[in-house]
Amino acid sequence: MTELEETRAQQRNPESLSPLELKNRLIQRAGEHDRTARHARRRAEEMPDAGRGTPDRTALPAREAFFLLGRFAVGEVRKAWNEGAALGGGPREEGIAERFGLFLDENTGEPGADLFRRIMRTVPEPHADAVVHELVGGVIGDEHPVPDRMPPFCERSVRAYLERTIGGRSPWEGCDLVATEGGTAAVCSVLDSLRANRLLRRGDRIALMAPVFTPSRQIPRLERYPFEVTGVSASRGIESGFRTWAYDDSEIDKLADPSIRLLCLVNPSDPPSVRLSDRALERIAGIVDNHNRDLVIVTDDVYGASAEGSTSLMEAAPRNTIGVHSFPSYVGAAGRRTGVIALHPDNTVDEQIARLGPQDARALEERYSPITSDVPGLKFIDRMAADGRSVAPGHTAGPSTPQQVQMALFALFDTASDASGYRRPAKEVLIRRLAALSEGLGVELPRDPLRAGDCVELDLLHWAGRTWGEDFARWLQAEYAPADPVLRLAEEEGVAVLNGDGSDGPEWSVRVPLAVLDHEASARVGRALRSICEEYHRRYTGGAAAC
Repeated sequence: MTELEETRAQQRNPESLSPLELKNRLIQRAGEHDRTARHARRRAEEMPDAGRGTPDRTALPAREAFFLLGRFAVGEVRKAWNEGAALGGGPREEGIAERFGLFLDENTGEPGADLFRRIMRTVPEPHADAVVHELVGGVIGDEHPVPDRMPPFCERSVRAYLERTIGGRSPWEGCDLVATEGGTAAVCSVLDSLRANRLLRRGDRIALMAPVFTPSRQIPRLERYPFEVTGVSASRGIESGFRTWAYDDSEIDKLADPSIRLLCLVNPSDPPSVRLSDRALERIAGIVDNHNRDLVIVTDDVYGASAEGSTSLMEAAPRNTIGVHSFPSYVGAAGRRTGVIALHPDNTVDEQIARLGPQDARALEERYSPITSDVPGLKFIDRMAADGRSVAPGHTAGPSTPQQVQMALFALFDTASDASGYRRPAKEVLIRRLAALSEGLGVELPRDPLRAGDCVELDLLHWAGRTWGEDFARWLQAEYAPADPVLRLAEEEGVAVLNGDGSDGPEWSVRVPLAVLDHEASARVGRALRSICEEYHRRYTGGAAAC
């Protein structure tokens, strides 16, 4: 049996090969398909890797400002204590804003200077020294974050970005934030702290809205999270032969069962990148109010910046929702590991901790007493920060301060810019790529006001049945493995995409991340998928044996 045949055989048993392992095999297979080793290596290196979902766009001004700030900061610590060429001191706060203003004057025209001028115009003069000192100390990274959760100006900047970007009625206003190393780490942190605080226990039921991309799907199934998972599946709605990834009321109503303690979701979804409708939001909020008042909701709104009119469950069900947001998708910062967890001060988690019995309360008193003498008054969001460092060394909690400064600059860049500078061009790129994919497929994908556009998921089996008949779709399902189209894409077109089974989507769906694939690659994927399905149909009508 060849490696390709083995991979196809494994895909008939979805549990035998993980989606990311499949992606690695796709890249390897595409490289090996070339005739020479040198060409194989080059093709593998150049092959669009859409399996990891890392966007190809990069927001430049925030990075330029970060490096310009670094130049100023190095000069400040050299002035503070100069004991030779290699030794400096800590930055001095008094007068630092004025010195920074002079530095910007001396570097007029340098990349990042204009953004910093716009930022500083929003800072009240009495606070200017404290703000610049926080940013300078942060980019130098010579101290732990203070407060532990997040430095104050960084927290205010990211909160303002969330208020502007996700939900037109400021669902994030007044929230407490804690910085994390990206969205996946944030979800793990929430689950870890819910377990540590006795709100989730072994065998508890949790719900997971699907489709959801592989890491989010796998986290609740890890050994350290021994939960019973109930799926809430988006499958309703077909237009032009493609799913609209909406949720039936009957699926959402599963959440009314009080034995379901936690709901995890990505909104807009990943991979379809479709936001929850107002109807779905209202139904979930109604269930919380009337049937499952202790339900804790963890919503990852990573694609919220790309979706027009996106509304978070932070607004629809504020007391019950823990918000997660990360920056990689929007500004191209997967390597920066920047994200936050948000929680309203009035929330069900703190209320449920206060209702715990005496035995649990004593256990938590022992756990958190190294960092506070008032454990009952310790908010859950501060417990999460402490839990990230096993509590005792809690003063060292949080991501590095340079990461947090860069995250604040991402946020400040967006809030200090109009839509034409970055947001609108980024959205237009996705629209053009979707059009290229649709043209390649030879169909017009339906317009959907709920679609963010970072990714689409195509249900090929449904499309094939609609195009060539249900008998053909049943034959295709019997003769080929669900991963066969993506294997052929890798072999024939040199593009690695994943099938949707790994995201709890339909087995024969294909995840096409438009934020990753450029215009030509999107068109190639569309043409290739059409060609592959046409070949299947020729084999069906010609009676050729499946290979």
